[in-house]
Amino acid sequence: MAIATTMRPLVSLTLPDRGAARLATQLFLALVGTLLLALSAKTKVVLGPVDISLQTLAVLLIASAFGLRLAVATLLLYLAQGAFGLPVFQGTPEKGIGIAYMLGSTGGYLAGFVAMAAIVGWAADRGWDRNPLKLFGAMLTAEVVMMAMGFAWLAILIGPEKSWQFGVLPFVVGDLIKVALAASLVPAVWALLKRG
Repeated sequence: MAIATTMRPLVSLTLPDRGAARLATQLFLALVGTLLLALSAKTKVVLGPVDISLQTLAVLLIASAFGLRLAVATLLLYLAQGAFGLPVFQGTPEKGIGIAYMLGSTGGYLAGFVAMAAIVGWAADRGWDRNPLKLFGAMLTAEVVMMAMGFAWLAILIGPEKSWQFGVLPFVVGDLIKVALAASLVPAVWALLKRG
């Protein structure tokens, strides 16, 4: 029986081997990741009746570049920043801040981002970030899990029919485009690094 080997994700190229320098670099990368997440949440693309943020794309790229542990830590740090009232989410501060906002209509999606980071980060740790088809499969799975979590939470709040109509359908095309884009970008970076 074959055992899956762990490979190093993109970010490992910048990490010192061990010690305090490694931890400091990881903390710096996590903070940069949360900044990217906040900026992507505030960047809106208008596609039809809803504004779509670039946040899903940011989560996918962070997870595939950081690997499982650092990606999940980055997403948890991002959620902690939001829970403490920092306006890092798409609808903050206009629609509230902190835990109250997180328990609102986007709560399931926010939790889903952590699951998304875990799935894609796990795949990156196994070298799938070097293969566009494998990475696309992992990212699509992560997208479905995140949307399912968002749908389930929203269905509790507004019912399953409205949750499907307003919380899933308007985002399908845009999110598929973001998955395809992310699944193409990361292997392209690996290919460029191999040439260099």
